[in-house]
Amino acid sequence: MRSWLKQNLTAVIAVAVTLLFAVANSALLIRDFYYLSLIPLAGIVLLLFITKLETGLLCTALLTPFAINFALIPKMELSMPVEPMMILFSAIFLFRVLASRSYDLRILRHPVSITLIASLIWWFITSCTSALPFISFKYLIARLWFVTPFFFAAAQIFRNKKRIRQFFWCYAIGLIAVIAIATAKTLGNFSDLQTLHRVMKPFYNDHTAYGCVIALFLPAAFYFIFSRNSKGWSRLFFMGIFALLIVGLFFSYCRAAWLSVLGAIGVYVLIRMGMKVKWMVLFFGLGVGVFFIYQSELIYKLGKNHQDSSYDLSGQIKSISNISTDASNLERLNRWASAFRMWKEHPVLGCGPGTYSFLYASYQRSYQLSTISTNAGTLGNAHSEYIGPLTEQGVPGVAFVICIFMATFATGVRVYRTAKDPQIANMALAFTLSLLTYYIHGVFNNFLDTDKLSVPFWAFTAVVVALDIYSEKKDTNLIADKKNES
Repeated sequence: MRSWLKQNLTAVIAVAVTLLFAVANSALLIRDFYYLSLIPLAGIVLLLFITKLETGLLCTALLTPFAINFALIPKMELSMPVEPMMILFSAIFLFRVLASRSYDLRILRHPVSITLIASLIWWFITSCTSALPFISFKYLIARLWFVTPFFFAAAQIFRNKKRIRQFFWCYAIGLIAVIAIATAKTLGNFSDLQTLHRVMKPFYNDHTAYGCVIALFLPAAFYFIFSRNSKGWSRLFFMGIFALLIVGLFFSYCRAAWLSVLGAIGVYVLIRMGMKVKWMVLFFGLGVGVFFIYQSELIYKLGKNHQDSSYDLSGQIKSISNISTDASNLERLNRWASAFRMWKEHPVLGCGPGTYSFLYASYQRSYQLSTISTNAGTLGNAHSEYIGPLTEQGVPGVAFVICIFMATFATGVRVYRTAKDPQIANMALAFTLSLLTYYIHGVFNNFLDTDKLSVPFWAFTAVVVALDIYSEKKDTNLIADKKNES
């Protein structure tokens, strides 16, 4: 007996510990100590992150579409279980970097990283001057545990191209499961638009975030169908996944998501035609300038459109330009107008990160209120990834956002045109177009304060940066000679 114990001591200890945990959990559940019963699971997660940090990142991506906001303590909601996992990942990653000093400094020197770090410094400065410092610092800390795992750590992890594919499909599998559930709920409710806007709950707060993340995944999913690693049945499987994403996008009834996909297709055509990034930016700037010059005439014409949101496709498209009766559009304009009034009072430093929803009520005007207006700070914030930072962090805040987006877009296009491996070039273009859908969608909504969009957004940005740093480039002299010949 003694010799047998010596030979099987490890197995005996494992069984004993397992039984002890089982008994302890049962006792805790009987006494209604539900939180304490999660300690064994937390221990397993901790062990996973310590021993297999990259696998921990993939598990976090897989669970993100299923995460649900939960108040662990009063006035402190976390997206469970992924935000605690992000906090744990960030702590272990930073400890490893400081202890081993093995981080690739080329990532920190990249223009996207430099701009992102500068923006985080500005976040800190504006949090110090915020009207609600506690709220602002809470938002800053949350932003840190979004970008640390899924940008700064992921950019180095994605040096291995297989990890890019694994990350994409980990999040996509969770998203596809949510799409299947939401689509099943949709099938019996075509006549009730309000119900259709809620079928994705509790996984996504509303149909706009749901449509936005589907649009974000479409270009990259299309790339993986034709990747050299997709053959035979696997290609058919990926085509099925892509088709399901299309179905989810359609039934999201999110007009901004539809427009973002169309915009990405248009930019893809321009890139394929060889147009330079600076010309694209110039044409975009001219378009914005024309809008402001002729805004009175445009608003007058848009005001004649009375088509409200509809479950009918043609009606939903027509309602995009309805600013006279469509409640969603009217409320968005109300939020924007309130944001600009707030910005005029704090043009440089803003009112503080994350404070808009707590302060905007007094800046509303009765003649701009819609049927869904509220003074409680519900139904989202400034409804724009550009106007929100302008209000909360002043002109430098929105300038940093635009610079991050432009630096990433320019990097992606450059990798597409200079990468020696065509597969790397096409991957860079696909993920750049995926990000572009968010840049366009960001005009109408902002979701980077949530885990649902921050996780894929910053990871896709890390993909573009990693492909730029770690991919082999063509001979630049040869490229120049070909341009001269043409």
